[in-house]
Amino acid sequence: MKFPLRFAAVATLALAAGAAAQSADEETAQGDVSVTIYNNDVALVQDIRQLDIQRGRSKVEFPDVSARIRPQTLSFAAADTAIIEQNFDFDILTPQKMMEKAIGQTVTLVRTNPATGQETRERAEVLSTAGGVVVRIGSRIEVLRDDGLPVRVVFDRVPPNLRARPTLSVNLDSTRSGRRPAQIRYLTSGLDWEADYVALYNEGDGTIDMQGWVTLNNSTGTTFTRANTLLVAGNPNGSGRSFGSSSSRGMVRPGSEAADREQLGDFYLYPISGRTTIANNQTKQVSFLDVQGVAARKVYARTVGWMQNDGRPVNASSEIAFSSSRDGGLGDALPAGTVRFYQRDSRGTPQFIGENGIGHTPMGSELSLRTGDAFDIFVQAEVEKRETITSADWERSARYRVIREGQEVERVDVERPKRYYRTTMRYKLTNAKNTPVNVDLVQAGLDRGWWGNDFRVVSEDIAGTQINNDRRKWVVSVPAEGERTVRVTFETRW
Repeated sequence: MKFPLRFAAVATLALAAGAAAQSADEETAQGDVSVTIYNNDVALVQDIRQLDIQRGRSKVEFPDVSARIRPQTLSFAAADTAIIEQNFDFDILTPQKMMEKAIGQTVTLVRTNPATGQETRERAEVLSTAGGVVVRIGSRIEVLRDDGLPVRVVFDRVPPNLRARPTLSVNLDSTRSGRRPAQIRYLTSGLDWEADYVALYNEGDGTIDMQGWVTLNNSTGTTFTRANTLLVAGNPNGSGRSFGSSSSRGMVRPGSEAADREQLGDFYLYPISGRTTIANNQTKQVSFLDVQGVAARKVYARTVGWMQNDGRPVNASSEIAFSSSRDGGLGDALPAGTVRFYQRDSRGTPQFIGENGIGHTPMGSELSLRTGDAFDIFVQAEVEKRETITSADWERSARYRVIREGQEVERVDVERPKRYYRTTMRYKLTNAKNTPVNVDLVQAGLDRGWWGNDFRVVSEDIAGTQINNDRRKWVVSVPAEGERTVRVTFETRW
């Protein structure tokens, strides 16, 4: 349940509890911490602490573990020691939890008269916190309301099952006593990362300057102090949500070059240099890519569906194409993230021109990322003509038998004509710029499956390129402040 804002803000603990909370903020019980963070809201935490372990059975506590730990993934290792039982105390010390744990207990209510500033104190038994705080004061029952009057609650002690910090406790059985390193290893949610790219596009030179940033987020409820941090671009199976694993956003052609980075299995590693503190509720950015003068070009494009009739002209998309190859490209494998493009205006000030996402992209890939709609360039597709063509010969296309109760009772021959269709598509392109442009015009929908993938392009105003069985592309040059119409005729079985 949620308590009223003013009430929660003024709830206080006893002096000793306040001192403990302050100490928890300033110190950490963590030891030598290593954190491996994946793209899909999962991280591996390894923490080596120096502990005094007694001989025989004993209980050891590990404060400052993640509040979103997956306890079933915990492993513990210490010399001459075996783990018997583990417990994770996740009830964190908060005003709300204090009130919930105080049901049936007596607390002190302190009210302040807003006119005189005088305080009055009353002992009250907490009866319920469902939908509001209900208390018994003497012979009367009261509901603490958010009525604007200053009220605070003073607790006599901290409940034993509440922790100022997330704490893992383990019961051990050791064959000897003494101080030794003890390692805990566990998986947790609440730690994830993604890549953010900032690209400055220079249209005159046909280049981009690209910076890549790791954006790291911590919502585990715990700060990891001076951690050795390793980022993994990839999604291990069964570890949570998928991010960018099967996406080919913006990828025109996947690369076939091996990046000069360490790999873990099929994943690329992006270590953060030096040790870093990952504070709770913090977003941290670290640079991992900085390349200048990479060849890039602007692309205008439009993809048209089969027999599409546009009621009005449609904006061509504006895209920026570049490569991640070693020679002439970014020269690195690109983890999934968002690419934001900027371009300098006439005063030399970089201005934002659009963004798009990419999936995990191997080195050597060709990318073309859409940044928005072209203001001055339109394409209108129409079916100009469509007619049916019937072959001169008829074909016996099917012969089948009807069998009932294991006996043939009927034999049927079917005749039908084989029909074809001739379709002429007209594409009208307009350009309001004072310079000529090329538009990548793509006709999609040519592949109709096994029964209808026999199509022919019998005429086209400009030579096209068959991208695959479904798509054909033409690069159409449109004059400055002008227009151009392109016609293509197809013969198909549909």
